Amino acid sequence: MKILITGGAGFIGSHVVRLFVNKYPEYEIYNLDALTYAGNLENLRDIENLPNYHFLKADINDAVVIEDLFNLHKFERVIHLAAESHVDRSIKDPLAFVKTNIIGTLNLLNAFNKTWSGNYNGKLFYHISTDEVFGSLGESGLFVEETAYDPNSPYSASKASSDHFVRAYGETYGIPYIISNCSNNYGPNQFPEKLIPLFINNIVQKKSLPVYGDGNYTRDWLYVIDHARAIDLTFHNGGIKETYNIGGFNEWKNIDLIKLLCKLMDQKLDRLPGTSADLITYVKDRPGHDKRYAINANKINKGLGWKPSVTFEEGLEKTIDWYLINEEWLRNVTSGQYQDYYIKQYKS
Repeated sequence: MKILITGGAGFIGSHVVRLFVNKYPEYEIYNLDALTYAGNLENLRDIENLPNYHFLKADINDAVVIEDLFNLHKFERVIHLAAESHVDRSIKDPLAFVKTNIIGTLNLLNAFNKTWSGNYNGKLFYHISTDEVFGSLGESGLFVEETAYDPNSPYSASKASSDHFVRAYGETYGIPYIISNCSNNYGPNQFPEKLIPLFINNIVQKKSLPVYGDGNYTRDWLYVIDHARAIDLTFHNGGIKETYNIGGFNEWKNIDLIKLLCKLMDQKLDRLPGTSADLITYVKDRPGHDKRYAINANKINKGLGWKPSVTFEEGLEKTIDWYLINEEWLRNVTSGQYQDYYIKQYKS
């Protein structure tokens, strides 16, 4: 089976690629990534020479290239992870999110549809999305698969649109699809623009920890390796035209999470209690900031037998340990040096 994984050099994608390459040696895994700022092939050094792993440097925004790759390789299944994903960046440049998240998804759907022309036996288009498409919750309640879409940022609007197009292509052209909507991911290899790796790095560097508003924004947190396991289960056992919410059963207010992170960092860096917490600085809130996200993951839990393997406290400690051990990785990412890896590895 030939499987195309888009965005496979990114944070979540690299964990999915590694799992599939190692667990399923009979599959041919093609990792397609444009290697923008968040794509890092150093994430996959340990598998890059395995015989069932293939890297393709390409941009899903390039319809001609994507169609040519489908014609050449005849990908039977797609796991679509490539996306612009940072809310702050979407506020500054909404069009970039429209191009990648909407047009890029359409390019993949069109190439998939044209390649198989209705002969979809054994084929699958698996689209990974976000809980942010559902908008904001009040103090109670959980997002379920049937929750109406109500996106509040350019990022979430672009992901909502891509979800709708996947379902529309399923109804119009018969493309067999699955969609999953996940909560906030954290763990190893995350680009340090996101809260947890950013704050770990800032604490190490003794820089300020900028907290939006009053910090009382609630998120459900999902350990990235558990997310990769969920994608594996959904890919192999999920129902066609079904949607699955993937969450960590794990709600935290941002400020409580940050204080826990500070406490753990003080312990691991052998600093006096409260040293890291003194770096917390409250800053002006961002526009359209959703108050609370929380996922009901009972469908994937009961239907496919998935559940998180770690508590948030355990996962956070594992994450901190990884960043402290992998200081070179973090330096390369924050300096931009990681972008030289593709040239060294593939252009020699």
